[in-house]
Amino acid sequence: MKILFTGGGSGGHFYPIIAVAEEVHTVVRERKLLDPELFYMSDDPFSTRMLFDTRISFKKTSAGKMRTYRSIFNFFDLFRTAWGIIRSFFSVGAMYPDVVFGKGGYASFPALFAARFFRIPVIIHESDSVPGRVNSWAGKFATRIAVSYPQAATFFPADKVALTGNPVRKAISRPLSNGAHEFLALSESLPVVLVLGGSQGSEIINESVISILPELLTRYQVIHQTGKKNLQAVVESAAVVLGESKFKDRYKPFDYLNDLALSMSAGVASIVVSRAGSAIFEIARWGTPSVIIPISESNGDHQRKNAFNYSRTGAAIVIEEANLTPHVLLSEIDRVLGDSALREDMKKSAIQFSSPDAAKKIAEEIVNIALAHEK
Repeated sequence: MKILFTGGGSGGHFYPIIAVAEEVHTVVRERKLLDPELFYMSDDPFSTRMLFDTRISFKKTSAGKMRTYRSIFNFFDLFRTAWGIIRSFFSVGAMYPDVVFGKGGYASFPALFAARFFRIPVIIHESDSVPGRVNSWAGKFATRIAVSYPQAATFFPADKVALTGNPVRKAISRPLSNGAHEFLALSESLPVVLVLGGSQGSEIINESVISILPELLTRYQVIHQTGKKNLQAVVESAAVVLGESKFKDRYKPFDYLNDLALSMSAGVASIVVSRAGSAIFEIARWGTPSVIIPISESNGDHQRKNAFNYSRTGAAIVIEEANLTPHVLLSEIDRVLGDSALREDMKKSAIQFSSPDAAKKIAEEIVNIALAHEK
């Protein structure tokens, strides 16, 4: 059994693929099948360690972005995509997988194009409320289509689509509270605000948090994932803002939270401040109240739609970037953490929204289709 995964461009595409691959191994083991050959095709491996740990072989392709604004790079990226399609024809033809699983994103286009040419069954997964351009196209010939939000189902053929939720990796699916305060050097007597700006960080969230840091730290502790390129600037700004504050040890900035640190941060967090990408589904799995700040100019306005669709469940509060000021953020954090009944309702809504078996459902369908294709 050969399975090709494709996607890329961000952790929002890559991490769910890892989650599904983990469950493919579980399904194969439960059914006592031969070990599958797993491949990942993209323009970048994103994390060679995760691919190795999940026993996935990387196959490089070339792909160009199609920006929604005028740019000379759109012209050059047409040639990158064309070269990627040619490379993918040879790679996909040589491995001839039994099924291709696409997560969307520009980097998945060449592999999906080749899969369509070779008539290989395709399953796609759409993480957002509104599908991106590659998944909108692939949905026309995909055998099965999985979606994270019910609103996305309306964009695809009803007889092919299933609401699964978004796959979350096992390593971060369960908050770890035992020993977390000691690990993160936190006090157990104060609430914790966890700030996540996505895999690359968010400058606007970073700036807002730094602006209210002196007030935040008088009553809360803050774990702040800044993004690797932003850490030094954030640390320097925090040092200036806090000065000789006696509470400065309550602030814990990190460029990136690895799986253990993220799970422990989730285990102690009283509220999460986050973007509106795939992190929403991780937060929902943790059952943690959240303040969601969507990117204002995301492709297809998908982050804003994700945020409001999630907030309608009662699990989160949304602050749009146009309305984001430091004290609006502080006010919303205070409101949630100061109201235990509201916080409990938000926790329950988050858990109800989460889909703990999303990866397993998708993996089972991938294996079923792969086995049928082998015959």
